[in-house]
Amino acid sequence: MSEPITILCLSSYFKGEAFLREAKRQGCRVLLLTEEKLKDEKWPRESIDDFLLMPDLSRLQDVINAVSYLCRAQDIRRIFALDEYDVETVAALREHLRLPGAGQTLTRFFRDKLAMRIKASDGGIAVPPFTPVFNYDRLRDYMGHVPPLWLLKPRTEAGAMGIKKIHEPEELWRWLDTLGDRQSHFLLEQYIPGDVFHVDSIIWEGEIIFASAQQYGQPPMNVAHEGGIFTTRTLPPESDEAQALYALNRQVIQTLGLPHGVTHAEYIRSHAEGRYYFLEIAARVGGAFIADLIEAATGLNLWAEWARLEIAHARGQVYRLPERRRKHGGLLVSLARQEYPDMSAYNDPEVVWRIDKKHHAGLVVVSEDQTRVQSLLNDYTQRFITDFMAVQPPKDRPTH
Repeated sequence: MSEPITILCLSSYFKGEAFLREAKRQGCRVLLLTEEKLKDEKWPRESIDDFLLMPDLSRLQDVINAVSYLCRAQDIRRIFALDEYDVETVAALREHLRLPGAGQTLTRFFRDKLAMRIKASDGGIAVPPFTPVFNYDRLRDYMGHVPPLWLLKPRTEAGAMGIKKIHEPEELWRWLDTLGDRQSHFLLEQYIPGDVFHVDSIIWEGEIIFASAQQYGQPPMNVAHEGGIFTTRTLPPESDEAQALYALNRQVIQTLGLPHGVTHAEYIRSHAEGRYYFLEIAARVGGAFIADLIEAATGLNLWAEWARLEIAHARGQVYRLPERRRKHGGLLVSLARQEYPDMSAYNDPEVVWRIDKKHHAGLVVVSEDQTRVQSLLNDYTQRFITDFMAVQPPKDRPTH
């Protein structure tokens, strides 16, 4: 076993348990910095050498000061963000401590929706027509030649958080008045009706060595704004859809320049023209229990593989993918009226995973038969609506 490497993980949300376990299994000394409100979550304490708490991980200078103080006694060699909202903080920590990994400029391409669109567009990748929210004359020109509907999107929120639908110019000006000094942290983009897909990847030495393509049942923005059941299903790798997505995904990752790591990218296929557009990408494991779906279908736990990959890189070793299987899978997740919903009636043999989270219902189905997966998703979606579904207004800001 190589000499232990001390790593620090930041997480302002309860996630990444498999990363922590695998890092410890690989012989690392594992430090976790999280928020005080998360201290009683089911963290894998047996895999954490030092459990550190702060009131608020969003206060950047406080975090830099605390981690710098920690470094007086701990020889930290790598820092990782387990949650989307810690990615920029970790990039700043790497810059401050001069540690390897994505710094602030590279991180922008996988966090800032404006930066990733400009970089992708400059690289010849199709993106929905967009404009920054800086200069009002440019905004007027954009709205004069790009027809509505438009989306006013926060540049650094996750998922559909904070997105506003804009139907006509006066509506935009009202929102900008409301946003005040925050308006430069948004972009304006044309809404393209279409089918939304996601591709989850593992990258080593600049090459995609694993990718799994999935299609959402409804676009996540629709579920977030209108309610409904969140579903996604794996696509057969040999299908025309998957092949088109793999090619576009490869172009995006090469253009944005991630040398190694994991990514979760989203794409849309326009109903009107059938063209695929790049929507966004994050250099992290996908949320919404997507990693559980991929593990059930392929046998690969993306959290654990990410840890293995990063530790191999830190040690100057070669990372190799383990053996994997090829099955078809589907995921359903819904807010639930019940605190702990009873899903025992969903007992088909294809059900391989159930969610364990308050006021949520969710499960994963896996089969050798793609049509069986789709049939179960269709059936279970209708049953979830009756048995569990609750709806709450979309949040403008994160709660964690």
